[in-house]
Amino acid sequence: MTLLAPRRSPLVGESATTRRVLLALALAAIGLFLLLPLATVFAEALSKGWGAYFEGLADPDARAAIRLTLLVAAISVAVNFAFGIAAAWAVTKFDFPGKSLLVTFIDLPFSVSPVIAGLIYVLLFGAHGLIGPWLIAHGVEVIFAVPGIVLATVFVTLPFVARELIPTMEMLGRGDEEVARTLGASGWQIFFRVTLPNVKWAALYGVLLCNARAMGEFGAVSVVSGHLRGQTDTMPLHIEILYNEYNFVAAFAVASLLALMALFTLALKSALEAVTENPGR
Repeated sequence: MTLLAPRRSPLVGESATTRRVLLALALAAIGLFLLLPLATVFAEALSKGWGAYFEGLADPDARAAIRLTLLVAAISVAVNFAFGIAAAWAVTKFDFPGKSLLVTFIDLPFSVSPVIAGLIYVLLFGAHGLIGPWLIAHGVEVIFAVPGIVLATVFVTLPFVARELIPTMEMLGRGDEEVARTLGASGWQIFFRVTLPNVKWAALYGVLLCNARAMGEFGAVSVVSGHLRGQTDTMPLHIEILYNEYNFVAAFAVASLLALMALFTLALKSALEAVTENPGR
């Protein structure tokens, strides 16, 4: 006897015309708000030929911005990966007072404007901030330096890894860990041999989202960077400077590189989704 999968019932009142209209609206929105701006970026970047394009990317300030962006993204991803693993493990595997408060704090960067986050760090670590004068007196620069950019980027990307791991760990439950504990495994053995392998795809997905957000962050970084050209300008800030100077080709050249990084991240995300949806393939 062959069991047939139930057919998906259409929506009430749905017609072929309705489907076509909705599809056309969706495609028009994608073309207008995503594809057209993306095509414009590459068209403007190459408007004066490949020579001008690579000249814009080879500029020492542009290369410094690219290096700083990659450095800040790498540090932010590493910090948030460690935090996300620890927070998700604590929230899903243990019961403790303040558990719901911890989950609320994890989501806090989603509700706070990045500009406000940058301003908070200025008020804390700036020359006239709460602890900034003490740090400066001891030779530690945070605001208008790389540490401030890293702190601001870590803040705005804090939830991504944790928010991917928490639902996955909740779905898996505590059964595997409890079995491993009864067999005599230590806490670290349980973590590295049971917990982490079970959530590896969710962790990688969170890392991709965190990395994409870190590379494109503008608001919080703009507040704490000081816009020191060649020193504290990330790629988004360098693009703004070039555009304001009417150096459009160089600005769009750097923007196209940032767009290519985003597209590469999107391709990895799609490949990861395909793997997770078809684990046997």
